[in-house]
Amino acid sequence: MHVFNRLSVLFVLSLALGGCGIIYKPDIQQGNLLEKKEVQQLHPGMTKTQVIALLGTPSVVSPFDTNRWDYVSTYQHRGGEIVHHIMTVIFKNDALIRTEGNYFAQNAKQMLKASKAYEGEYTPSLEKGKQSNL
Repeated sequence: MHVFNRLSVLFVLSLALGGCGIIYKPDIQQGNLLEKKEVQQLHPGMTKTQVIALLGTPSVVSPFDTNRWDYVSTYQHRGGEIVHHIMTVIFKNDALIRTEGNYFAQNAKQMLKASKAYEGEYTPSLEKGKQSNL
């Protein structure tokens, strides 16, 4: 009888400990969900209203610099590492001049050429996460 009790307790404990690894952990997405096709439609000279219509309201608008909008998103796959996506939209005289950040990889030469028409201060960077363009 004692052997049966010990085996049943051992069996229940092994099930309890084994079940710890199978707890469901959902993917977690927070912040602005931007799609590449929408971001690719951005071009220098767009107004703030046009950008909001295309991308939605930004996550962060500083009261000290209303010409800078930040679209921030985080993603965590089943309890793994948190991945941060940030795209900053810069305006001058209420016209879009450039974007910065690591939300999507973008074509630097195209934005440099287009930003000169709006007297934008744009310096392309090839390092990931530093600065990118449209």
